[in-house]
Amino acid sequence: MSMFEGRLALVTGASRGIGAAIAEALAREGAHVILTARTAAALEQVEERIHAAGGTATIAPLDLTKAEDIGKLAQAISGRWEKLDLLVLNAATLGTLTPVEHIDVKEYTRLINLNLLAPQALLAAFDPMLKASDKAEVVGVTSSVGATPRAFWGAYGSSKAALETLLGAYADETAFSGKLRVTVLDPGATRTQMRAKAFPGEDPADVKAPEVVAERLLQLLGEERESGAKVRVEA
Repeated sequence: MSMFEGRLALVTGASRGIGAAIAEALAREGAHVILTARTAAALEQVEERIHAAGGTATIAPLDLTKAEDIGKLAQAISGRWEKLDLLVLNAATLGTLTPVEHIDVKEYTRLINLNLLAPQALLAAFDPMLKASDKAEVVGVTSSVGATPRAFWGAYGSSKAALETLLGAYADETAFSGKLRVTVLDPGATRTQMRAKAFPGEDPADVKAPEVVAERLLQLLGEERESGAKVRVEA
């Protein structure tokens, strides 16, 4: 039997890059994957690849910066399924790499909304469904700048540092259940649109493909580990 046979997974930012690769890997392992992102056409392409490979998926286009949309998504999913076994918090935006004193307030607000407030809203909305699972997994995709500050990465890095703290608190709060694990995944240098924007002069062939990150995540999810404090790992 495949690792996630009969399990339900929700992946944000699933229209391309790491999110799409994770969604396709989970579907290959038997999970029914709910794909979320803003662009319906791109989600449909991922869904088609999953179906062509013999998996199953449902697309749910939405803007994660709108809390009411997250609430509607949770209501729709809970109306169809009783539990959620895996929540992958992958959607994020880079923003502009700039000195702290030059950070644009409006852009920073949008960045925090997607990179931090949306994950919190998703955890709040799907907490009952996660706790209904006999073995739930929450995965948050982070960055090295969330742990080690770097010049010009203050906006993005601070959002990831806050996300890691949020996930650590959630792990501690749910440890008593003994059936929910939290993983913070740092993919490192990966061939994505965000990476290309941050390092425009880099040869994409010099960094790993998103599928490598997805396979590393599957390996981590397959390992035996107690619930409780979050585990931070690099792909």
